[in-house]
Amino acid sequence: MTRYGAQYGPDVTFLGIDSCNLDEPASYADADVVIVGAPFDGGTSHRPGTRFGPQAIRITDYLPHDGSRPSLALRTDGLRDLRVVDAGDVEMYSGDIQTALPRLEAAVQAVAAAGAIPVVLGGDHSITYPDAKGVANVLGHGRVSLLHFDAHADTGDLEFGSLWGHGQPMRRLIESGAVRGDRFLQVGLRGYWPGPATLNWMASQRMRSYEMTEIVARGLTDCLTEAFAVAVDDCDGVFLSVDIDVCDPAHAPGTGTPEPGGLSARELLDAVRRACLELPIVGVDVVEVSPPYDSADITAALANRVVLESLSAIARRRRDEREGTSLDPARPLLEGLGGGPT
Repeated sequence: MTRYGAQYGPDVTFLGIDSCNLDEPASYADADVVIVGAPFDGGTSHRPGTRFGPQAIRITDYLPHDGSRPSLALRTDGLRDLRVVDAGDVEMYSGDIQTALPRLEAAVQAVAAAGAIPVVLGGDHSITYPDAKGVANVLGHGRVSLLHFDAHADTGDLEFGSLWGHGQPMRRLIESGAVRGDRFLQVGLRGYWPGPATLNWMASQRMRSYEMTEIVARGLTDCLTEAFAVAVDDCDGVFLSVDIDVCDPAHAPGTGTPEPGGLSARELLDAVRRACLELPIVGVDVVEVSPPYDSADITAALANRVVLESLSAIARRRRDEREGTSLDPARPLLEGLGGGPT
């Protein structure tokens, strides 16, 4: 797990934060969050390019890369109120998925064992198997629920002659025992896959999938409230997995399997913020950003903001717990300026 730097392009950290080396525990011993790059698209079934996702997520921002991002909405600076460091990319050869995924699992497990939250930049969605399993190896199999934003269920079995790929990680996680099917919450599903046999398997595992038809009918707020209640029931932490294709392709065109009719960028950012404010998040991954198919970097910029919303909200949750404060989302933006954060 020696620090590999960046597998593609220059070795830069997420928006200029400090680097660390997973082979040197002292370099991240005091970290609250460790960024890990997973530049892998060997599980892709359609358009490739997500191996370049971590680099794009790290650098796509019009502001200085100075390791600071104060959130207007949350009155926190997720990169400074938390100790956030970047471990670089895990060396993941996209031609050998059965070697690449265990390497990532070992890296994520090392971060979780140190008491930090791993935030993994993908990469295709096959990486969620080692990401969530690496955390569960530390916190206990069956003790981590999974909140999964995606257009697709990713519960396939044998696809293109392989058990491993970006359409199968959720089935593999449940089969491994790392995550329970009845604590697996999916948000944003739509389109024309999977078929009846896979849907029947999902039902047998008691998975809960909020399809876009239900979200439109009931409202995203109510669906999330219900999902969050399940996520914290008889579990010690929540792993958040965000596939950027949960958003409509108008908001996230740079992805491998775009599906029309998804969430807006605003809805996704609000949902991620709320999840990290209300839930005990123990791991995050952001996946399926494919820069070769992006338009004006808008997909990479959205993924960058998903990471920042997560960190800002985790920082706010910890501050509220420590100080006994709470956030009023209706509070006027300029109220209290000059008097410090409230």
